[in-house]
Amino acid sequence: MKSYKLGLIFGISAYTIWGLFPLYWPLLEPSGSIEIVAHRSAWTLLFCLIALTASQQLRSTFHLMKRWTVTLKLVATSILISINWIVYIWGVNHGHVVECALGYYINPLIIIAFGVLLLKERMRWLQWVSVGIAAVGVIVLTIDYGRPPWIALTLALSWGSYGVIKKQLGIPALQGLTIETLLSLPFYAGYLLFLTKQGTSHFGHSAGLTILLMSAGVVTAIPLLLFNGSGNRLPFTIIGLLQYITPTLQFIIGVSLRHEKMSLGSWIGFFIIWGALFALGLDLVKSSASSDDRIAQIK
Repeated sequence: MKSYKLGLIFGISAYTIWGLFPLYWPLLEPSGSIEIVAHRSAWTLLFCLIALTASQQLRSTFHLMKRWTVTLKLVATSILISINWIVYIWGVNHGHVVECALGYYINPLIIIAFGVLLLKERMRWLQWVSVGIAAVGVIVLTIDYGRPPWIALTLALSWGSYGVIKKQLGIPALQGLTIETLLSLPFYAGYLLFLTKQGTSHFGHSAGLTILLMSAGVVTAIPLLLFNGSGNRLPFTIIGLLQYITPTLQFIIGVSLRHEKMSLGSWIGFFIIWGALFALGLDLVKSSASSDDRIAQIK
């Protein structure tokens, strides 16, 4: 029980930190989205290298790169995580926090769809209901926005694709993130050098902003480590339900603190998607109960 409670603390902490990210990224302005992501990636790499050295996993991490199939897949995940980070930070810093929250609300449903299409998994009937309801919600929001919710869809598709590839690889999150940020380092380092040469870099111009840019690595890595700690201690069902903390906090920040406008159509679309997530939550609970029953019978 002690392990379960600790896992719950880790999990809630991780998803809460991720949910509060919309309060952090605007502090890094006037830095642009790509500049912020470049610093985020570079300082995350430094933090990961220190963590791996402390845990004596550095050699085994670099050993993974000797396998070309693994490296190629990590190149793909590096590109996907970069797209996700850039779009997310751009959305947050340009008044689209609610739409970013929408992306992470529909992400579990995108992952289910990918599981069926790419991994040939079978969907349970409540999952079919969830995906169907969510599709209606996205259609309603598209009509209300006058355009597809591109930010939300890009975030959900990039993160969902990232998750599918990482699941196939089966590499611990910290090691995977280290290699991904290492692979993207030449591009981001080159971009930061270009900004410095052009005189448009914001790094070093003020102590406060410089510290915040450097802190992006710690801010990125800490919730990941907390999530890893929760994953080893909590059942899948609880983790699946805890993930809704993140977009809910983002939604509250967008509406209450950033004062983003919500039309009647937007509220209807979100309520439909929340209904889909409620159905998905029921499916998680029911599937967990069935699994527990089977285990009890075996014992």
